[in-house]
Amino acid sequence: MELLIGKVVKSHGIKGEVAVEVLTDDPEQRYAVGEVLHGRQPGKDRDLTIKTLRPHQNRLLISFEEVPDRTQADSLRGMQFFAAPLEREEDSEEYYDHELIGLEVIHEASRVGKVTGVMDAPNRKILEIDYAGKEVLVPFIMDFVPEIDLEAKTLTITPPEGLLDV
Repeated sequence: MELLIGKVVKSHGIKGEVAVEVLTDDPEQRYAVGEVLHGRQPGKDRDLTIKTLRPHQNRLLISFEEVPDRTQADSLRGMQFFAAPLEREEDSEEYYDHELIGLEVIHEASRVGKVTGVMDAPNRKILEIDYAGKEVLVPFIMDFVPEIDLEAKTLTITPPEGLLDV
């Protein structure tokens, strides 16, 4: 499985730089000089080696060894970069979105639905849950999601009264 880690928004300047929207939780590891990024656009895949990078307006400006000028940088617009998930420590309490999607939801000792999606909100993630045929949103915090068992493919919720009635 590969994760989307970024995408080219536009070219920048005349020397072949591109503005990349970073979509990973570990940009220092994913984006470093000399790293090879696997990029995809409709109909073509391409590996690109990072030559230079610098932060700019909540994005990274990156030049690649294989892209010498603005014309070629323009052709990268919309390219998405993918990579294998990073290994995480076994006792880590952090989860990738793809690990949560599809988990069976347990509430009051009964299986009541599945996690159908994960939304990023400021300061936290929110789980989208198909709960008894309706979609509910549950903040992904320890008070409301006290237990996750990836081996059993389950997630236990203890939402406050009324949250599931919306």
